[in-house]
Amino acid sequence: MGKVVVVTSGKGGVGKTTTSAAFAAGLALRGYKTVVIDFDVGLRNLDLIMGCERRVVYDLLNVIHGEGSLNQALIKDKRVGNLFILPASQTRDKEALTLEGVGEVIASLQQNFEFIICDSPAGIEKGAITAMYYADEALVVTNPEISSVRDSDRIIGMLASKTRRAVQDMEPVKEYLVVTRYDPIRVDRGDMLSADDVREILAIPFLGVVPESKAVLAASNSGVPVTLTAECDAGEAYLDMVDRFLGKDRPLRFMEAPKRSFISRIFGN
Repeated sequence: MGKVVVVTSGKGGVGKTTTSAAFAAGLALRGYKTVVIDFDVGLRNLDLIMGCERRVVYDLLNVIHGEGSLNQALIKDKRVGNLFILPASQTRDKEALTLEGVGEVIASLQQNFEFIICDSPAGIEKGAITAMYYADEALVVTNPEISSVRDSDRIIGMLASKTRRAVQDMEPVKEYLVVTRYDPIRVDRGDMLSADDVREILAIPFLGVVPESKAVLAASNSGVPVTLTAECDAGEAYLDMVDRFLGKDRPLRFMEAPKRSFISRIFGN
């Protein structure tokens, strides 16, 4: 039966959808049949980042309300054969989501997919709670700044109390920390929390950092998950995290500022 993984955080703009797309593509590259679901009803950005916005005909809410089949709504990625996308509705409200309907969709997907990635909307409202409810594991995405970390701490509390596993007194959701937009030079200057600071505050298993990179925006604008771009630090960071998530030993990278040469130290450049 497929494993359900929610990508979540309390704060908007931290990179949840980028992480959902990159992580799902990374799992597919590693040979796992993977589907990523957009739960951001009313906004729907995942299809843009995945580059399939023109192929959306049916969506998650059409399936839930019997207006289209799951097979009709699933979009197969053209670059990675075992990667699929289930888009959100752009014309309805999050209130149209029901736990029962989502549960039926996820149960069907678990019969055919090894991983179901749930891209959660920001905040702690119904959409976010619905996205995390059926999760077996969670990627808690945060930026290395205090308000983002505080919001992530609140999300960790919700994972421990608002999910099916919590309600039914099952084994807790397994949580992992992902720190995005990380800049070790700013950390050294004291302008940004260090990864160790964030790890100490949130106290959940650490998957790694995603370095601040213009390639992330370029990939998103091109409709390509960053893990499918060539020679990109952010893409490599996400692939490292996928491997650690799968139980492989990978050294932590992108956490130290590059050493300056003798000339640059002398001239201050």
